[in-house]
This record gives sequence, structure tokens and C-alpha cells, in this order.
Amino acid sequence: MRSFIAAAILLFAAAFQMPAQNDVLRLSLEEAQKMAIERNRTLENATIDVKIAQANRWQAIASMLPQVNASGTYNDMFGYLMNFGGMSIALPSSASMGVTASVALSGAQVLNAAISKISQQMSDITAHQTEQNVASQVKTLYYSILMADQTIALLHDNLEGVQRLYDFSQQSVDVGASEQVSADQLMVQVASAKTAIKNSENSLEMLYNSLRLQLDLDPDAEIVLTDTIENLLDMDAGLAMMNEQFNLDNNYNYQLLKKNVELARRQVALNKWSLAPTVSLAYQYSAKHNFGEGMDMTPPNTMNVMVSVPIFSSLSNTKKIQSAKMSYQKQLNTLAETENSLQIQYRQLCYNLQNAHAKYIDQKQAVEVNKRVFDNISRKYEQGYSSALEMTNASTTLITSQSSYVQAVLEFVNAQIELEKLLNN
Repeated sequence: MRSFIAAAILLFAAAFQMPAQNDVLRLSLEEAQKMAIERNRTLENATIDVKIAQANRWQAIASMLPQVNASGTYNDMFGYLMNFGGMSIALPSSASMGVTASVALSGAQVLNAAISKISQQMSDITAHQTEQNVASQVKTLYYSILMADQTIALLHDNLEGVQRLYDFSQQSVDVGASEQVSADQLMVQVASAKTAIKNSENSLEMLYNSLRLQLDLDPDAEIVLTDTIENLLDMDAGLAMMNEQFNLDNNYNYQLLKKNVELARRQVALNKWSLAPTVSLAYQYSAKHNFGEGMDMTPPNTMNVMVSVPIFSSLSNTKKIQSAKMSYQKQLNTLAETENSLQIQYRQLCYNLQNAHAKYIDQKQAVEVNKRVFDNISRKYEQGYSSALEMTNASTTLITSQSSYVQAVLEFVNAQIELEKLLNN
């Protein structure tokens, strides 16, 4: 009976058991970029910096608004008698409360609020720039993994062809129709192909580990990329960027430099306001209650107005202004130099992209030609019209051209990503 109940419980639990989660993470390029942006710690810190800058700005604004404070006091003299002109006067216990409202205003406070707003804008630009860098890094890794997979597939195809020729050559040796040295040459080629596959697989695993790091995943997490290089690689769209107008204001580095210039200009004004007066106003209401007979000399209402004017600072403020002006001029020089540098960088990146495209076309044609040569020599080798050395050279040339083709694709992708980051359209 007990065994029947236990079996029933197991069946009931199995019927309502939640399905096991799939440990394989399938990602398109867009999904991988989105996931990296959501989980990246550096970007999270940049977002926190934006919130800190917002809080600092409100602190600067709050310093110009009225401040209200309340206080309460209880005094007990323990029956002390004060001798006043031969008379003994008892000092009673008392309780008092007061409310003070005050406001202080100066030009420096206004400028501090403006400066804190600039700092907030700079933090926001930095956060967007960090997001752009994360997306670009994921895109580079995604393409690299796809091309590494394609490289391994090409190497396996080459290995299969060379292995087939080696088996054929060894059979010829076994029947006495060929020499062992011919088979040995192909055997070395087979071993080289296997080594190349192993090295490529190690490189692919390193790329996956880098992607796991970007996505903040466990080292054992399995990732499957759902996009293909054929779907992602758009040569026409990449080349079209060279015809786009380069707007400096879209570039994050240029935006930060312009904010630095504005910040330096505000610092000049801030130091000038150190020579201006500061006005403060305070109103206080006080109430006192004596627990017994006693005099109350506390006025219930008090108002204070104060004007503070700096008179002499041993040229300290003057030198601060001069230093701020020189820093402002330095920022202007840096901005002008950067404008010219970014224009030159744009032209260079366009040239790199165009050159990478031409190299891609050449390497693609080279792979097609070398593949036809390899297939032709393979057929001749099987018919006894070509040597093992020719076969080995053809195989080596094909592998080299395939490797150059993969490198050409990655160069084009990297050039496209760099131009995208610069334009930021």
C-alpha cells in the first residue's frame, strides 16, 4: 500500500513539474547587443553617474532657495538664586522654541547651478558613448565568431579532400602503383590541416569567452548565434556611409569637448563673481515660557540682513581669474585641434572602408580561383597526371587564400564599425 501511494505521489509531481529551462542561449546580433547593454557593469556605473550629477545639480539649486530650521530648548537652573542689588531673584526653569527662515544669494550660487547642469549633460553623453562602445564590441565579437565558424568549416572541407587523396595515395602504395613518399607528403598535409582546425577551435572558444564576458554570463553558458554572416554582411550599406555628411555635433567625443569648453567658460565667470557681494536675509521667531516667576527678555520676532563685500585678498582672486581664463583658452585650442583631427579621421576611415571592400572582392575571387585549381589538380592526381607536391602546394594555397578572405571580411566589418561610431547617425 505504501509503495502504491509513493508511486502515485511521484506521478502527480511529474505531471505538474515545471519543464526544465533550456540552457542554450540563442541570440541574434540585435538581441546580443541589447542583452550586453542591459547587463554591462560599466554602463550601469555610467548610468549611476548621471543620477549622481542630477542630485548634485539639485543641491546647487537648493542652496539658493529658502532654508527653514526649527529648534527647541529646555533650561533648568535647579532653584539658583541670583543676587541682584541686594535682592535674591530665583531663576525659574524655562522652555523655548524658535523657527528661522533664511536665504542667501550670490552670483556664484547661480553659476554653480549652471555648472552642475553641464556636469549632468556630460555624464549623460558619457553614458550614451559607453552604450555605443558596448554595442560595437558585441558586434565585432559576433562577426568574429561567425567568421571563425566559417573558417573551421572551410578547414574541415579541405581536410576531407586531402584525407581522401591520402587514402587514395596510400592504396596506390599498397598495390605498388605509387611510392610511399607521395603518400607521406599528403599525410603531412593531413596533419597540418588537423592542427589548423584545432587552433581555430581554440580561437573560437576564446571569442565565445569574450562574448560571455560582455553579456555577463557564466563561463559554462552555451551560446548559439542565430544570425548568419550572409544576412548581416551588407556591403552596399557600409559603402553608403562614405556618402553621408559628417556632422561633428553627432560625435560623442566632440560633444564632450564642447561641454568642457562651456565648463571652462563658466569657471571664468564663477571666479569673477568671487569679487561680488553676497546678500543674506534671515527671519527668526522665538517663544519662551518660564515655569515660575521670571523675566523674559527674548524678542519674539527678529530679522537680519547682511551684505558681505570682499575688499582685499592679496591678489588671490585676481590670479584665480587669470588661471581660469588660460584654462578656457586651452580648451578652445583643444576643440579647434579636435575638429580638424576628426575631419581627417573621417577621410581616413572612408579610405580604410573602401580599401577593405576592394580587398574583400579580390580575396573572394582568389578563393574561387584557388578552389577550382585545387579541384582540378585533385582530379589529375587521382588520374596520375599530377604529383603529390603539386597537390600539397595547391592545398596550401587554397587554405592561405581562404584565411585571407576571412581576414578581409573582418577588416571590412571593423572599418564599417569604426565609421559608424565616428558618424553616430
